[in-house]
Amino acid sequence: MARNYETKCKLCRREGDKLFLKGDRCYSRKCPIDKKKFIKSRNSKLSDYGLQLREKQKIKRYYGVLERQFRVYFARALRIRQGLTGENLLSLLESRFDNAIYRMNLAKSRNQARQFVLHGMFAINGKKINIPSYNLKADDIITLTSHGEKNKELLSIIEQNKDTKPDVEWLSFDFDKKEGKILRLPLRRDIPQNFNEQLVVEFYSK
Repeated sequence: MARNYETKCKLCRREGDKLFLKGDRCYSRKCPIDKKKFIKSRNSKLSDYGLQLREKQKIKRYYGVLERQFRVYFARALRIRQGLTGENLLSLLESRFDNAIYRMNLAKSRNQARQFVLHGMFAINGKKINIPSYNLKADDIITLTSHGEKNKELLSIIEQNKDTKPDVEWLSFDFDKKEGKILRLPLRRDIPQNFNEQLVVEFYSK
């Protein structure tokens, strides 16, 4: 499986924004973006192409997707007849299985969520799925597999977050039942990060 081996903090500094790639550290005072009071000053020096490229890279890194797969998502977004292409792209990325696990507070980062999925910790509608890029649908039910029920790290996270609820409205998770549900497909307003997805559309339209 292809990976990006650059340090996560370096990726955030390059994009001039927090991408929340390191879990709890991103919310602490140890975050170098906060410590250095990093300012996105270089964007004013970038060409239109440079701005478009940086926005594409930012969204890719936020969701942990590499270039080839990102192009596939964009092609899929183009084929959706309803809505705006940029918003459809974000909806496809947001509805990834690994991202949903992260949004349900079952992992400290998307990378950890991806590892949990790859190791077969979760099932969708009763069937074990170990594909992080699997796109969820409305009314899908997510549960722990027998392997997930025995994983100490996952169970520890569930115990720590049992009094929390997802920050987004398109999914839910019952910590007592250890069961999640996709209430609907994610909309643009469900994505808290301040992306300019139209720049990505312009980038691929050249």
